[in-house]
Amino acid sequence: MQGFAGFMWLLSMALIVFSGFALIDAAIRREDAYRAADKKTKPFWLIILGLAFVVNLIFDIMSFLPIIGLIATIVYMVDVRPALRGLSGGGRSHRGSSSDGPYGPYNGGR
Repeated sequence: MQGFAGFMWLLSMALIVFSGFALIDAAIRREDAYRAADKKTKPFWLIILGLAFVVNLIFDIMSFLPIIGLIATIVYMVDVRPALRGLSGGGRSHRGSSSDGPYGPYNGGR
């Protein structure tokens, strides 16, 4: 039984770290990026992710509230964060020409 309790503690810590990371990530994104990506507003996501973080701190992993917080955190990480990163460049360097189109470089009709 002690092994199961240790596993549940690790899982609880992982949820706290995951929701904390999502909350910090949402806080450092620009407000206008949320509107441009059509993904609710920054205060909305800060409240949802803040509640998820607090719920993960307070409640046991076996209750249903941390599961709801996990779902909200996953939605942010899988749907909202990539859209926001796509608008701001996401830190990936794209070393293409300014004449590059969506299917490769524009070669002037040759």
